[in-house]
Amino acid sequence: MLEMNDIQAGYGRTLVLHGVTLPSAKTVAVLGHNGAGKSTLLRVAIGLIKPRSGKVLFDGSDITSLAPNKRIARGMAYVPQGQQSFTQLTTMENLQLVADGRKHGKALIDEQLARFPALEKFATRKAGLLSGGQRQQLAIARALITEPKMLILDEPTEGIQPTIVAEIEHTVMQLASEGLSVLLVEQHIGFALEAADKYLVLASGFASSTGDGGASAAEGVRAAMAI
Repeated sequence: MLEMNDIQAGYGRTLVLHGVTLPSAKTVAVLGHNGAGKSTLLRVAIGLIKPRSGKVLFDGSDITSLAPNKRIARGMAYVPQGQQSFTQLTTMENLQLVADGRKHGKALIDEQLARFPALEKFATRKAGLLSGGQRQQLAIARALITEPKMLILDEPTEGIQPTIVAEIEHTVMQLASEGLSVLLVEQHIGFALEAADKYLVLASGFASSTGDGGASAAEGVRAAMAI
């Protein structure tokens, strides 16, 4: 669904990605140490950064120059790092903002409240008073209300309490099993590979290793990341 070919991109005069090609698969995990260029690759995917060279295709169409809102309209959803939400609005108000104007908005909200029971429990609580894990669940729920074809997740389990990490991991794997395409940046190698059909390891902005996902790939990925 998403193709990224020979991507060079960066910030100002600094080149971060050096000719990176994303493996073609339904679910792809992008791995690597801090500063490897993982988040930059996702920002190119959603259109927040325009590549200096290379192409981005989605559903067979060239979207390299397309604005982020146009990519979202085509079926992409992006959950950046940091458990982002409108902190002064309640959980329900955060969800309602996305659902407003959608044909089945209430049903879409109800679906996400069923997926994340904690959000229903704290529906009237301001998002800024939720735990980090609950805010991350809220961020994912808001993205899913847009009914995406592809969900782009940047470190969804970073800095989150272990109990909710397990819930988020289960949700991501369930979404992938239901047929939603997922592009995942994640530090937990075991989870990332279990969820992914293919993986890409970045090192200093270069693709250092690619291969099939699955638990059996973990040893090779850890070796690639140790170099």
